[in-house]
Amino acid sequence: MPTWVNQSGVIPVLNGRLCMVTSSSGKRWVFPKGLIDPGHTAGQAALTEAWEEAGLVGTLDPEPAGNYVYEKLGTPHHVLVYVMRVIEARDNWPERGLRDREWLTVDDALDRVEEPGLRELIRRVFRVGHPDRITLVTA
Repeated sequence: MPTWVNQSGVIPVLNGRLCMVTSSSGKRWVFPKGLIDPGHTAGQAALTEAWEEAGLVGTLDPEPAGNYVYEKLGTPHHVLVYVMRVIEARDNWPERGLRDREWLTVDDALDRVEEPGLRELIRRVFRVGHPDRITLVTA
């Protein structure tokens, strides 16, 4: 039995803004993420979570943006994170009654992120050229 839980998630981007959703408890703002089901890739799981938690449809960057670790109920969770280019944000989605969705600037999203590892990942991936516009850092 693994000593950690593997998850994948997305940082959804549309028109220079990042999409965050409320946690299932409604107490925190998070990016869509969840378990990687058997038989699915991390990318497939990330796209599924974006749809279920935020009603977002899009494409993932070819490579993950990075990863971070957080602890929940005494168990470490390892999250592989992709940047998702949002094609469509639907008005109805599976967890609409459970979660709120909000589009934020990178700075505003950073203010809401509680996990230090995720905050550092976002800082590495995005740089702010103007408060309302983000630019991806390319290698």
